[in-house]
Amino acid sequence: MDRIDHIAWDALLKKYVDANGNVDYTGWKRSSADIQALDGYLNTLSQASTTADASKTAKLAFWINSYNAVTVKGILREYPTTSIRNHTAKVFGYNIWKELLLVVGGDSYSLEDIEHKILRKMGEPRIHFAIVCASRSCPPLSNEAYTAQSLEQQIATNTRTFFANPQNFRYGNGTFHLSSIMDWFASDFGSNQAAQLQTISPYLPDRAAQQAAARGSGQISYLDYDWGLNDQKTARTASR
Repeated sequence: MDRIDHIAWDALLKKYVDANGNVDYTGWKRSSADIQALDGYLNTLSQASTTADASKTAKLAFWINSYNAVTVKGILREYPTTSIRNHTAKVFGYNIWKELLLVVGGDSYSLEDIEHKILRKMGEPRIHFAIVCASRSCPPLSNEAYTAQSLEQQIATNTRTFFANPQNFRYGNGTFHLSSIMDWFASDFGSNQAAQLQTISPYLPDRAAQQAAARGSGQISYLDYDWGLNDQKTARTASR
């Protein structure tokens, strides 16, 4: 995984993802060359070994990029659509999180496998601000590929950006209003509420919130999650 080149993914992200993390799915779907480029990148990922020695940062970058690229592939396959949740059947029918597979080193991995069986077990909770489920309340999709060399800076920036958005975080009157991500994956950030607040404290957007979180003091409530697609087309419509 140290030797996997993510330059093709980086070029696609720079072409189709804007500064707010929204994706030009319309343009991407229209370009057969760039659909093929994405498929080519996924094939490159498939050549990696899951058993050969690699640095932790290389593994994190590999699997974060894998998750995001497979998600984009899945959305492009279904597009036009309004939400990934249109394609996550619980009982009957197609479930993008369970059935869209990436083969790596001869083994198949679903999006759920990548998130829950690999990334969450690597002890880096900030992956939740880097992997993107193609929804508005997800972290914004970065318009650059993750690399082992830049990973720490990239995910630290992502985390600050995420909490700077009032749709993901607000603080007032001793209450932390947090993204539902902090509810669903609370245990990744610490064994109790105080520890969870302390984990995110360096990334909060104002000093009062940082200080309260560092003390582990305050109440927590969770914000509604917007599953609308992170689509440039609908983002522009919504802003008018």
